[in-house]
Amino acid sequence: MSTSDVQIGLDIDTIAAECRAVLDAVGTVVVGRERTTRLALAAILAGGHVLLEDVPGLGKTLLARSLAQALGLDFRRLQCTPDLLPADVTGSYLYDPTEREFSFRAGPVFTGLLLADEINRTPPKTQSALLEAMQEKQVTVEGHTHPLPSPFHVLATANPVEYEGTYPLPEAQLDRFLLRLDVGYPPAEEEAEVLRRRLARRREETKVDPVVDAERVRRLQAGVELVDVDPDVLRYCVDLASATRQHHAVEIGASPRGSQALLLVSRCLAVMDGREYVLPEDVKECAVAALAHRLTLRAETWSTGTTGVQVVNELLGVVPGPASTR
Repeated sequence: MSTSDVQIGLDIDTIAAECRAVLDAVGTVVVGRERTTRLALAAILAGGHVLLEDVPGLGKTLLARSLAQALGLDFRRLQCTPDLLPADVTGSYLYDPTEREFSFRAGPVFTGLLLADEINRTPPKTQSALLEAMQEKQVTVEGHTHPLPSPFHVLATANPVEYEGTYPLPEAQLDRFLLRLDVGYPPAEEEAEVLRRRLARRREETKVDPVVDAERVRRLQAGVELVDVDPDVLRYCVDLASATRQHHAVEIGASPRGSQALLLVSRCLAVMDGREYVLPEDVKECAVAALAHRLTLRAETWSTGTTGVQVVNELLGVVPGPASTR
């Protein structure tokens, strides 16, 4: 990022205050889920995309819509199905008989925050079109390149328990997501609070008032560049990623993109807490979400039930980190 880009950023205290306001606004309709919401916001501040992987009915769509509303971003929802075509994502050229020419009709990817619901239900060709847009921040249709709005972020959901009629994302494509998060079932009291709030508002729809807008989000993202990283903390990110490549249960470990993800998200967590420096605890907080989905496990480990989450948690316990005092 250039110096001019950094200069348009905001100071640390302002970023922290506005991030707290966004989280508080989302919390008015999303009960609990503080960890998931906090990490999702950190990923957006880092300019990345998020994969929410969990069973249906846990509020993934509500979380995505509420974040978009609080951040003042345009929101579109794309329901992924087996018959979805790449043009249904990116858009296509249609003939206009009145003008006697073809004009481009933009697809749902042209938005601020796109919810790609059940991304593993759409064929690989359509998945690739979406993932290319995520990586390049543009789409090319009929030889013409169209830039996407800025900011542009994708929150994709995937159902991990139903495999019939699905197209699981290959490991190389999973790597395009900065974080993979789960939601989990709520405790009984939080579930009761969901029902109480539904009764109180007397309607199904929920609404979150915007806290910032798209231009402000860009300035928040630029301000993250003010966060300093101690060389020891930087080396800790590298050591964690490197350790995944040597674990006995892992066939292919996290690439340098994994250590970059640790560094990026930990800087965002630091600024959200009002700090201009990263602590080892910031790295540990996002390690599972940043690394677990980047691991390809050995075939023989499936019989033992070992998961990438377990591997990363194990490494957090054995890879030495720097002192957390500053």
